[in-house]
Amino acid sequence: MQVIHLEGTEDTPKVMLDKGTGIFEISGRSLPEDAAEFYSPILNWLGEYAKAANPKTDFVVKLEYFNTASSKLILDTLSKLEGIPNTTVVWYHYEDDEDMQEAGQEFAELVDVPFEFKVY
Repeated sequence: MQVIHLEGTEDTPKVMLDKGTGIFEISGRSLPEDAAEFYSPILNWLGEYAKAANPKTDFVVKLEYFNTASSKLILDTLSKLEGIPNTTVVWYHYEDDEDMQEAGQEFAELVDVPFEFKVY
């Protein structure tokens, strides 16, 4: 499978999806001008990955901020993980960032994927 490696910018998160190394991570800030366009390749990649997934998948989310448009696409991304066995979402947040912690908890309630919450 092709690796997706997008360097983060001020408006877009860093994305690393690499089946070979087992690294699946989105980090940084997500407020792209066109969230649907930005997340489309990620959703497509996860759809392909689900057909022949690794035995275990830890999907790491280290977002500092995301806007409303990104929220829907992040939910779509997490929903794609529902069909992948032995997947865990590892949701990082800063200790004093209650908003990001609560956002992770809300996503955890909306998708059928186990979440681990970690502070960094």
